[in-house]
Amino acid sequence: MGFELIIYDCDGTLIDTETLYGEVSLAACHALGLMEWTLDHYVDQIVGIPWSDGVKIIEAAHGRPLPADFETKIEEAVALRLENEVRALPGVREAVGAIAGLRCVASSTSLAPLRRNLGIAGLVDLFDPHIFSASQVARGKPHPDVFLFASDQMGAAPRNCLVIEDSVPGVLAARAAGMTVIGFTGVSHDKQRSAARLSEAGAVQVIDDFRLWPDVVAGLGVPALA
Repeated sequence: MGFELIIYDCDGTLIDTETLYGEVSLAACHALGLMEWTLDHYVDQIVGIPWSDGVKIIEAAHGRPLPADFETKIEEAVALRLENEVRALPGVREAVGAIAGLRCVASSTSLAPLRRNLGIAGLVDLFDPHIFSASQVARGKPHPDVFLFASDQMGAAPRNCLVIEDSVPGVLAARAAGMTVIGFTGVSHDKQRSAARLSEAGAVQVIDDFRLWPDVVAGLGVPALA
């Protein structure tokens, strides 16, 4: 089977911002008194969905309105760390650049920070201008909207799209869009658990090292660059 478009998730797939966001956000949850929240719980509940939806989940767990500056403090704490800590995952630039054909990014992150983070990581030139965000559609992951929007913008039929995703909501969204999904566990602290969850959600294969990506894609019928 060949694919005419490869769609890349960003956070936790191309770059490791999810660890950073997780550490900062989990500390903020603990400050609210949600001491029972662990990193696994945070990953299961929040990772892969739009941050606005994640805030609603945190507020529901808190049982009352969040402090007015809750989101601002998290964004400020994250911003202080981004410049020094955001890096492309090992092998990403080489692997993405080695594969022929159309490619784009489709992420839950809002468009401005998405482009900023890709720029800091030195990857924006690989995808620009084909960088799409859930902020451009009505519903975020696990709904299929951002993937359908990306495929439409790129002129590719959903059935001919291959997606790589690190989160369950992302895999569910891609499957709901009628696309084939590969799971990625490269930034997971519990790769075995993450791989099982991604497979259960519909990933046809799971990898934990981006340097394996060109061989996986070649096995699915997409040629490498000469």
